Amino acid sequence: MDALEIAAAAAAVGSGLMAGLFYTFSVVVMPALAPLPAEVGVATMRSVNRVIINPLFLVPFLGTGALGVLLAITGPWPRVLGAALYLVGVFVVTGVRNVPWNTELDALTPGTAEAAEYWPGYLRRWTAWNHVRTVASTGAAVAFVVG
Repeated sequence: MDALEIAAAAAAVGSGLMAGLFYTFSVVVMPALAPLPAEVGVATMRSVNRVIINPLFLVPFLGTGALGVLLAITGPWPRVLGAALYLVGVFVVTGVRNVPWNTELDALTPGTAEAAEYWPGYLRRWTAWNHVRTVASTGAAVAFVVG
């Protein structure tokens, strides 16, 4: 196994880890938060957004992106596709959609009318774009394996 095959295997594992995380949010976490009172949902999601920023999340999230760049430059087309899916569908979507909404949510005070008004739209938007991340990271994992 050469270095690029190891990188592709690591990218497949990283993409798979991210796919599992995003899938869990889409089918468990966000649906569990949705029926809660806005005050509880906002406070819980704000806590989740703080806790998730740790090395166990950041290493596979960022590392898979870095491996994707390497594989896009050096790999056959399935690896290029995997890199594109991950970089655009996960990395860009996270930075352009989910993180800004998390920042907006974090600026709100749970229990206020403003937070209660923001919460339902946040749930819909955030979850819809999280579905995109789930599909993209799953597709990236498959592409890295095929490549």
